[in-house]
Amino acid sequence: MTATQIKEHMEVIGADGVHVGTVDHVEGARIKLTKKDSGEGSHKGHHHYISTSLVAEVEGNKVRLSANADVAVMFEEEASDK
Repeated sequence: MTATQIKEHMEVIGADGVHVGTVDHVEGARIKLTKKDSGEGSHKGHHHYISTSLVAEVEGNKVRLSANADVAVMFEEEASDK
């Protein structure tokens, strides 16, 4: 898997098939998730990042992570562009 395979608007899912977010774009070694589909609770409505090191594969229009969704969101990093 290379980061160049990850495209805007792809769905990001955990290893368990649960929706994590939607790709806004890739910045270096991180996937930036769209604001409207990123974060929970007080973190909702902010961009979040997921490391490309968590990506297991890109299949069709989905980015599948190597961790289950509930674990992957613990690794999310909130962007400072509130």
